Amino acid sequence: MIAEEVMISDVYKVNQKDTIRSVINYFIDYRISGLPVINDEEKIVGYISDGDIMRYIGKHKDIFVDSLYNVTVFKGDKEDFEARIQHVLDLNVMKLAKKKIVKVDVTANIENVAAILGKKQIKKLPVEKDEKLVGIISRGDVIRHAFQRFL
Repeated sequence: MIAEEVMISDVYKVNQKDTIRSVINYFIDYRISGLPVINDEEKIVGYISDGDIMRYIGKHKDIFVDSLYNVTVFKGDKEDFEARIQHVLDLNVMKLAKKKIVKVDVTANIENVAAILGKKQIKKLPVEKDEKLVGIISRGDVIRHAFQRFL
């Protein structure tokens, strides 16, 4: 079994020119938690997840820099929670998206896909053909297809 046989080919995605507002709308409307980010040629250039957004809007700790003669405190949060939420909506998706993307080719063996999902501890894996996004495989897709004939 290969990735092409397991993947979902109707992929929700955002363009690298989109804002986080578009991402949040997808998350809410389709009850998903991550999206591949593509360029105008459909090449995968990033991946944005709910975790990336949580890290931005969550409380940030103060940083203390202690030198020989003084201590400097850099305040982690210059904005309150609601202000960070409003601010993040207008950011370009690539400001928060991961740019180092784990992905597989449509011909990847499903055993290798399972290994990648497990070892990298990721939930979804973009699938490409000729360097263009053509599908996505989740942990659940692998489980369903791998165990279906045994149950």
